Parts: sequence; C-alpha cells; structure tokens
Amino acid sequence: MTTPLILLALVVALVVAFGLWLVATANRLDRLHVRMDAGWAALDAALARRSVVARTVAASALPPREAKVLRAAADAAESAPRAERELAENELTRRLARVDRSRLPAGLAEELADAEQRVVIARRVYNDAVRDTLALRRRRRVRYFRLAGTAPRPEYFEIAEPDLAVPSEG
Repeated sequence: MTTPLILLALVVALVVAFGLWLVATANRLDRLHVRMDAGWAALDAALARRSVVARTVAASALPPREAKVLRAAADAAESAPRAERELAENELTRRLARVDRSRLPAGLAEELADAEQRVVIARRVYNDAVRDTLALRRRRRVRYFRLAGTAPRPEYFEIAEPDLAVPSEG
C-alpha cells in the first residue's frame, strides 16, 4: 500500500470514530433530557398531591378564615404557570408551616407529612437531573456541534423545604 492510501484510511477511521463519539454524546444528552422530563412529571405530581392534602386540611381541621387562605394558596400553587410556580409553592409551604399539626387528626397529619416529604424527594431528584443535564450541555463539544438541538435550557426548581423534623415524644 502506498503512504497516501494509509493516511486516507487513518483519516477516515478518525473521522468515523469522532462521529461515533458525537453520536454517543448526543444520545447521552437525550437520555438526560428524558430523565429530567420524568423528574419534572414526578415533581409536578408530588406538588399536586400536596395541594390536595392542603385543601383537605383546610376543609377538615382549620377555622374558616385560615381554611380560606390555605385553600386559596393551594389553588394558586396548583394552577400557577411554570414560571410563577416557585413563588406559589413557597407561599403554600409557608401557609402549611403555620398549621398546628397537633390539632390535626393523626391520619391527616401523617398524610400531610408524607406529601411534604415526597415533594422534597421529587424536587431533589429533578434538580439532580437538571444539574447533570446542564453539566453535559456546558461541554465544548456539545456547544460547538449544537448537540442539544432545540431543547430548552433546563432550569432548577427552587422552593423552600418544609421543616421535616419529627417531634420527639415525651
């Protein structure tokens, strides 16, 4: 074989290897976006469940004025557009923190605590997915070759976490 033919074969092999590397990176980025979307769906479901539990708390265990305010906060959080969702969810968290849990029936207090814990876990899972996706999107090869395509840039979902400390008994 001649030297130019060997060089051409080497260049073709390098181009193919680089192309496969880019395809593998694009596939990983796609999987991270899917993971992030699944994380958002789980977070959205957990937030919706917390709103339902908050309305139940308002209907069954609070004085009328407090119940109305809590119900309004839960409705606002559930119906807020995504851009305003953090503020609405923070308001609901503040309202739920003011509820005296000792006055609630035991089953309802446990349901509220469970709903709040699920929100915390789902938010952490979603934000972890966002972090991993952003880390890959920041790499030079992803930016230069526009491997993210038209996918929107992911955003963290930051809300205040409720105090999940379990009071000690006696």
